[in-house]
Amino acid sequence: MKRNEFQLRVNFGDTDAAGIVYYPNYFKWFDIAGHQFFRSIGLPPSRLMREQNIILPLLDVGCTFEHPLYYDDIITIKTTVMEVNHKTLKLKHEVFRGEVRTGHGFELRGWVKEENGNIFAVPIPNDVRQILEEEGLGICQQTNPWLHA
Repeated sequence: MKRNEFQLRVNFGDTDAAGIVYYPNYFKWFDIAGHQFFRSIGLPPSRLMREQNIILPLLDVGCTFEHPLYYDDIITIKTTVMEVNHKTLKLKHEVFRGEVRTGHGFELRGWVKEENGNIFAVPIPNDVRQILEEEGLGICQQTNPWLHA
């Protein structure tokens, strides 16, 4: 299945009073990773909405926390397609600091059309399904100067 990875730096605002990453940030990072994933496979969510009225709402999410993260840690988020169903797809996210996995989880997203103020699930097109089910990394040209500050 298709996969992607990218890095970001843990910001001070991502931490709690103890200096440890506050857990909801994992869900924020999963959302960012999902959008990065779709960009990396040539299906940016903004273009899907603009050209096809397709949105990718979050239907379910889960996370398991394994090790703490701290301010200034550089993390790698690895995203992999877990399953592609008729009108939904499930993404697996793994968060790493170096070689140590600090947490993992999933997002279940719908393939949903917006039309005249109404939204409804529609089948994932075969060409999109083929892209999602291909092996290998998406094309990711991430350049992030904040990682080297």
